[in-house]
Amino acid sequence: MTDKQWTTLLSIIDGKTPATVPTGFIIDCPWLPGWYGINILDYFTNDELWLSANLKAAETFPDVMFLPGFWSEYGMCTEPSAFGAKCTFPRNEFPFADKIIRETADIDAITKPNCETDGLLPFMLNRLRTLQPRIEDAGHKIRFSVSRGPLNIASFLMGVTELMMAMMLEPEKVLQLMRVITDFLKEWHDLQRKTFPSIDGIMMLDDIVGFVGEDDFLTFGFPFIKEIYDDTDAKVKLFHNDADFRVSVKHYPDMGVNIFNPGIQMSVNEMKTLTGNRMTILGNIPPRDVLAAGTPAEVKQSVTDLLQSLDDRSHFILSCGGGMPPNVATDNIKALIEASNVG
Repeated sequence: MTDKQWTTLLSIIDGKTPATVPTGFIIDCPWLPGWYGINILDYFTNDELWLSANLKAAETFPDVMFLPGFWSEYGMCTEPSAFGAKCTFPRNEFPFADKIIRETADIDAITKPNCETDGLLPFMLNRLRTLQPRIEDAGHKIRFSVSRGPLNIASFLMGVTELMMAMMLEPEKVLQLMRVITDFLKEWHDLQRKTFPSIDGIMMLDDIVGFVGEDDFLTFGFPFIKEIYDDTDAKVKLFHNDADFRVSVKHYPDMGVNIFNPGIQMSVNEMKTLTGNRMTILGNIPPRDVLAAGTPAEVKQSVTDLLQSLDDRSHFILSCGGGMPPNVATDNIKALIEASNVG
């Protein structure tokens, strides 16, 4: 993200409305390798290809804010690997982290990883450290510390079904696990900030928040996520949950979130009403059925319809609902950008 884009992002979060509708996308391994024409494993393991793909996206769409921008990641394996999860990396499929907690008694053996040495974390940091001069030479800076959220990580360590069952039957064990994961994430984000002083944003992704009811969210999600956001004075606090967020979204501003990337379960106007327009919405074009599968004309129509439906355009960045999905073509992204300028 360039200095100009960062300044624009901060002004939007502060409630200022730009003359034209800003656009932004969360981009990572589900979209970027395929769009660039390489396989996912090469994207993860070849730093030159990783850098070239990210630079190409920034050069092709210079007016788009890519969040977090130059995301150093290994899919869903990034954080679970630090806990010792076996990670599977097919050549051109998404990686997967196997669970390490077979029964709740195993939680007693889970200890906080060393962020500097464990799993894939040092590889993630070293990629950015090595390529930072070239990223900055291209006019960009490393702006965000990034992680999956605590419930998301717990779901990989335990399994989603097993985590849900444990919430009902042994909540004290889940809270014990959440404590360890939260302490780890605070240290992980702190290490990223210390490694790259240009970081002034934090992004967490936690779709498991959308799998639970409001009471369970307030017990197992809200206090831990809030603790992580409260642990930093970063100016941008981005949260992604494109699972069903309808019962939890009203709590996000109080959780510390000031920019939210949702799914498409609710309109932008509804989200703004529920949250008192206290956080910026990064959305909300249907990602699969419109942005990936639609024609450029259909993308433009969807953007026009969305913009015309807005009660106001403050605290809003045009994007898709969720991260950029696989197989989104260049022409469709350009169509979205063009429609945002007209709309």
